[in-house]
Amino acid sequence: MKSSFAAGKLFADRQLNFLLIVNVLVVLVATWLSRGQFVDIDNLQSMGGQLPELGLLALGIMLSMVSGNGGIDLSGVGLANLSGMVAAIVVPRFVNGDDSPMLYTSLFCAIVLIMGLLGGLLNGVVIARLRLTPILCTLGTQLLFTGFAVVISNGASVHVDYVEPLSDIGNGTVLQVPIAFCIFIAAVIVLGWLLRRSPFGLRLYLMGTNPKAAFYAGIPRARMLITTYAMCGVLASLAGLISATHTSSAKWDYGNSYLLIAILIAVMGGVNPAGGYGRIVCVFFAATVLQFLSSLFNLLGVSQFFGDCAWGFLLLLSLAFAGGERVRAIFGFGGGGAHPATEPAAARADGGTPPKR
Repeated sequence: MKSSFAAGKLFADRQLNFLLIVNVLVVLVATWLSRGQFVDIDNLQSMGGQLPELGLLALGIMLSMVSGNGGIDLSGVGLANLSGMVAAIVVPRFVNGDDSPMLYTSLFCAIVLIMGLLGGLLNGVVIARLRLTPILCTLGTQLLFTGFAVVISNGASVHVDYVEPLSDIGNGTVLQVPIAFCIFIAAVIVLGWLLRRSPFGLRLYLMGTNPKAAFYAGIPRARMLITTYAMCGVLASLAGLISATHTSSAKWDYGNSYLLIAILIAVMGGVNPAGGYGRIVCVFFAATVLQFLSSLFNLLGVSQFFGDCAWGFLLLLSLAFAGGERVRAIFGFGGGGAHPATEPAAARADGGTPPKR
């Protein structure tokens, strides 16, 4: 009885159903059109190595959107590039990769993650303490991070020394699975647990759904925002680590188009831009379907401009499939924009009773 209820609850999510169906259809069609090349182990590993960069940025976009108050993090790409660039410049001055490859790799990863944490904390403090609109704040820090990266590199690409353990992060595999993809899956699992099982997740969803109820429930808004944007910064730096180790270089303008695609993944994954709702599993499958399509177009030699059209069509289709409420939330008309799944929690935190269905 319990298992059937859980299964019914799982398949009740229209957005998840849509994304699962599209993923299966794309894989079947791609396998047929490419005559089996699509599911070749080399192509699968290639997709697994490319997906994490966009996926990690999309997870950061999701977290900032869920926090509400027009939350969004536009600084992810700039912070990712800056993190990898700083590590590539600083680490060789203190450690020789040939003599101490593990120490070199550990220090490189630590500097990248620390840079991401500091950048995220800067966003969070400015948004929470100065009460700046998130889109303006993160747009400003995006320009700040990019400008700083241009200054320290003179606008040129910074070479990342080849050190085997470090290179394996972006290019190595474990049991035929790319290490970068394993990092992405680990991030998905940890964030999924935090949002669904921890007090932090409950508070974040409530804050995005009903800020007034969150205030009277005693949720520390400033601390929650700072923590959320710090996590976004760490996710962006992970994307920067994978990018730098995959290409053995870091540059200020790498992945300029990634920001819009990451936002597309988050919205297509059902994240409510008004705050209070978003599922990690849906964002994951939204990222995979875009990666599948991109790989298919490459195999068939189709122009990427056509790919952009296909992604836009998928976004519109997913919005139509999810129902009118999500569309109203995105375009800012209609009700408060809260997702029905979050209303009972908001009502309980406000001291009332959940509305009857």
